[in-house]
Amino acid sequence: MASSRDVESPPTSYAPLPSDDEQRPGSAPPRSRLRLIAIAMPPILLLALAAALFLSGSGAVTDLVAGPSPDTMPEIVRTDRGVEEGVSSKSSGAGPGLLTSVSHGQYPWTNKMLSWQRTGFHFQPEKNWMNDPNGPLYYKGWYHFFYQYNPNAAVWGDIAWGHAVSKDLLSWRHLPLAMVPDRWYDINGVWTGSATILPDGRIIMLYTGATNESVQVQNLAVPADLSDPLLLEWTKVDDANPILVPPPGVGATDFRDPTTAWFEPSDSTWRIAIGTKDADHSGVALVYSTKDFLNYTLLPGTLHTVKHVGMWECIDFYPIATSGAGANRGLDPSVRPSKLVKHVLKESSDDDRQDWYAIGTYDPDTNKWTPDDESLDVGIGLRYDLGKFYASKTFYDQEKKRRVLWGWIGESDSESADILKGWASLQGIPRTVLYDLRTGSNLITWPIEEVESLRSNLHDFSGITIDKGSTFHLDVHGAAQLDIEAEFKINEESLSAEAENGTGVMYNCSGGGGAAERGLLGPFGLLVLANSDLTEQTAAYFYVSRGVDGELQTHFCQDEMRSSKANDIVKSVVGGTVPVLKGETLSLRILVDHSIVESFAQGGRASATSRVYPTEAIYSSAKVFLFNNATGASITAQSLKIWHMNSTLSRPFDFNDGAQAQ
Repeated sequence: MASSRDVESPPTSYAPLPSDDEQRPGSAPPRSRLRLIAIAMPPILLLALAAALFLSGSGAVTDLVAGPSPDTMPEIVRTDRGVEEGVSSKSSGAGPGLLTSVSHGQYPWTNKMLSWQRTGFHFQPEKNWMNDPNGPLYYKGWYHFFYQYNPNAAVWGDIAWGHAVSKDLLSWRHLPLAMVPDRWYDINGVWTGSATILPDGRIIMLYTGATNESVQVQNLAVPADLSDPLLLEWTKVDDANPILVPPPGVGATDFRDPTTAWFEPSDSTWRIAIGTKDADHSGVALVYSTKDFLNYTLLPGTLHTVKHVGMWECIDFYPIATSGAGANRGLDPSVRPSKLVKHVLKESSDDDRQDWYAIGTYDPDTNKWTPDDESLDVGIGLRYDLGKFYASKTFYDQEKKRRVLWGWIGESDSESADILKGWASLQGIPRTVLYDLRTGSNLITWPIEEVESLRSNLHDFSGITIDKGSTFHLDVHGAAQLDIEAEFKINEESLSAEAENGTGVMYNCSGGGGAAERGLLGPFGLLVLANSDLTEQTAAYFYVSRGVDGELQTHFCQDEMRSSKANDIVKSVVGGTVPVLKGETLSLRILVDHSIVESFAQGGRASATSRVYPTEAIYSSAKVFLFNNATGASITAQSLKIWHMNSTLSRPFDFNDGAQAQ
């Protein structure tokens, strides 16, 4: 459970960086550091690196990171390594290579800054690179989480499957690698896959492998010992693998990420969906049927196709209850469609790096899924998260009868900074997924209930009214790890005036000045990870305006533009409109954990995730403020509660402790 470690202390579950005074000119770089840099670059860039070190007369890596000025070194541009290998971009946000970021002039990060970025209660391995969640499941008392992992470096490549277990989805014990690229059919990567638990207790793991010729194929692996609750050893079924190869008309690198299987009683088969694209650059979900998970039949047609939205990867397909007693819990993947059950189809778009979903009707007889609203179709309508959130996967938690959503949260900094700190990427807080009974048109995603067990030291600021154009410091004595819940009310007079007399505008979160822009009824909300003079801040806020149709619209946004003074970071304003129904207050929940901010509006009707890297608003200097930048209304925080969040335990599994394996 939660650690008693002070929430302001930097986590220390990984090898610390050298102290600043150890990084001095003339000191030789550690061999492991040089190997890490070598992995990140192709041969031509290695030659450039060697030349730079030779000419400098110093072997210090910090000399290279400081680098020559942009005026003396041309920009080096190369293709993203993930794209080169036939998958979506796997680079950090601010540039695909060390030298590229150096050519732009890297920010002089210190160890104090970089150490602070590691999270306290989010899932991440002890070191190195991580991306997509894989095959999550619950088995014999343990939650199992597998993930794309590079055991050799803090950049993408050499992809194996990391593995960890937990009793509560919060505190994790790291296990040995589950699968590594060691066969001709996965030698270039053990890529994303899904788990299916059969009625007789067997576990089927299907995953994409990149072959020795970089063709994407589907493979089968099973636990070597089903009596082992830790599922330590996995057997690749060599006699059958690859079980599927790209069908005619599908590109060799456009066929990946099999879903969890669902059972079809009409012909006693199991079905899986796989993502691809067609010649018109349309997203496509194919369906295969199987009786034994060794032999497969491609069903006629497609499960669904959306024109011109690009490659679909990391497909997810699952039932969801829309009414009745089941509407407050998750459903097993094999629950049949009915008047009370619809199906969610989700894809991760290779074109824009966003996770899109839609709710619709599944007809197993025709192998067709149809969206309820074509204007909200997959790839053009609804997203799980409006910020940085990708390659997500859900699983059915049979222990608590819920559907749990995982999402990969990549970096927005430079790869050179990731190399220095020794790790890259993390997973978002696990979320439950439910149908929004009030709107009838979208999903609700919300942090799992276990997260609330980490709360401590409640600060209640309820009832504060803040005037237009002002801020209010919420003194919580350190704000690096927080859980914030707030409900806002706009002055009724101002709201009526805007509704009746306001000028219709097409407000957009990503346009204009973000939280600094001023309108009659917004923006207002909270500034987290802020320093005293607000020169660093991440804003989560609402903005209410009257649209061109004359109706009031509520926008939920997150502004990263002033989140850091560093210059090698991608910063943006993310968000969109969120439905607010009659009688509802404007509600906001924000989870702050060092370098990640996850915000949820209207009970999870919309969410936005940001990676942020403050240089000053760290440790005890991190603060939180209530703000109202509206020009025409005061705002009351009817309810405003802030908890400090304890850190979770994340450590290697202790095999000498017999109690842990129970």
